[in-house]
Amino acid sequence: MKKFKYLKISKTKKLRYIDNYFKKKLYIIFLPGFMSDIEGEKPQAFKKYAVKNKLGFLAIEYSGHGNSSGKFTKGNITEWSNDAKISIKKIVKKNKFILIGSSMGAWISLNQFKYYENQILGFVGVGSAPEFLERLMWKKFPKKIKNEIINKGISIIKNGQYEYPITFQLIKDGRKNKILSKKIRSRIEVTMIHGSKDEVVPVSFSRKVLSVFPFAKKKLLIIKGGDHSLSNKKPLRRIIKELNIIVKNVIQSFDVRWKF
Repeated sequence: MKKFKYLKISKTKKLRYIDNYFKKKLYIIFLPGFMSDIEGEKPQAFKKYAVKNKLGFLAIEYSGHGNSSGKFTKGNITEWSNDAKISIKKIVKKNKFILIGSSMGAWISLNQFKYYENQILGFVGVGSAPEFLERLMWKKFPKKIKNEIINKGISIIKNGQYEYPITFQLIKDGRKNKILSKKIRSRIEVTMIHGSKDEVVPVSFSRKVLSVFPFAKKKLLIIKGGDHSLSNKKPLRRIIKELNIIVKNVIQSFDVRWKF
């Protein structure tokens, strides 16, 4: 089911991805989170859904993530958003699509509206974390860590069993990608899904994302007992159920044969 491929961006850069190619079909695009790859349960489940329903599908690994080329510490929100933009342009092309953004992937997804607003027909956020670098990291870092990042350019942040190399250039670039104070005027379906026991990103972030869309048909689904990743079978089934509602509504709203 995985069948990984590589998209050559330049002589020195290639991005790993999985897809379900269709020339003229509605696409599902999955954008993963911070330091995530496309070998997890979510991208595989979404691809399986797309194949079963004869829909296009794309999931990418940003540069410095998974098996894509590049060094993680050299990357930032601007570069990873551009990775998504280029991948969509080259693989999805002119097809309409529904975005699914997981954690940081929701931030990357919101940045795609600048380029593809007319192609995006729906948006699903899973544990959405736009602007997390400033709001959840920098503002909460003790002075010692802030000084280390400023003076050395990097600090290794430990969170549970994970370690995150946080660079000063990443923090500064995050400030250039503020999205929560903006408005996206798309009249689409926007569903935010968040675990009630998410200890990484507060549910308030999903509410903030919904406020970005003044004209959308909005929904917030809080999964009882759910963690940040929502990768277990039960929450995944719920996410796919919500995705399926949007897909059906999109297809009913358009004459698929002519619009996709």
